[in-house]
Amino acid sequence: MSAELPAQRLLLVHAHPDDESIGQGATMAKYAAEGRGVTLVTCTAGEMGEVLVPELAHLAFDQQGGLGEHRRGELAAAMAELGITDHRFLGGFGRFHDSGMAWHPEGFATVAEDVPPTAFWLADLTVAAAELVSVIREVRPQVMVTYDDFGGYGHPDHIQAHRVAMYAAQLAGVASFRRDLGEAWTISKIYWGAMSATRMREGLRALREAGDTTSFNGMDPDGPLPPFITEDENLTAAVDAQDFLPAKLAALAAHATQITTDGPFFALSNNLGSTALGVEFYRLAVGTPGPVGPDGLETDLFAGL
Repeated sequence: MSAELPAQRLLLVHAHPDDESIGQGATMAKYAAEGRGVTLVTCTAGEMGEVLVPELAHLAFDQQGGLGEHRRGELAAAMAELGITDHRFLGGFGRFHDSGMAWHPEGFATVAEDVPPTAFWLADLTVAAAELVSVIREVRPQVMVTYDDFGGYGHPDHIQAHRVAMYAAQLAGVASFRRDLGEAWTISKIYWGAMSATRMREGLRALREAGDTTSFNGMDPDGPLPPFITEDENLTAAVDAQDFLPAKLAALAAHATQITTDGPFFALSNNLGSTALGVEFYRLAVGTPGPVGPDGLETDLFAGL
């Protein structure tokens, strides 16, 4: 192991710029501040995303285009807020194109009818995974974070990011696979990002009591929750990074074309306090759980290592 690498190293694999700040922004800022290695790999530039800033509407894919390059800048600004210095695009910027998405009648994301020919969704799994293998063998993380098998809510790029990350983790540990990509490395623990059902219900109740009936599409705190919410019995870890909530909120604000400061995540934080977004949850997919805290959850992704 290179003497230049931090003792503890975390790799995150996300689909588009802004996904990282929404899901694990506080954890990233906390670990970076503690001197742990944090590497972010973003699989696409998010060229097909919506544009929430009216004066930038021309950047949309179905207009003049250019949103991907703009979001590249937003990502850089967000990483500066979180203190992350190692962030890269899978295979280099522009290697894999945003696949776009459509909404299924039942309320989750799915593959759109028209998918760009260079879309990440259509990428050969081994080809895309090999790009990540080179990063894994370079960075040599003990811990990796990505999405669950449904990509949280069904977005094809999130699902593909899950597939690529899980497959690359396997291939990276096979000494005879692509020796040209570096020395084999096995990741000890792999987590899928999660949102606590209990915490979400608490947040929704606070929003509704405050008169907010629109955030999170009017979800009922006492009714069924969408698939990106995880029942607490399936959670493994909760990283308390409430001290870094300001950094997370600043990173979210940096993704201005995608997230509005009066949107649901900021509303949740305003109504429930720092615990709403400053405590981030995870499901352990690979590896052995480490010591837990009073609530039965790990408090550190490196627990037991």
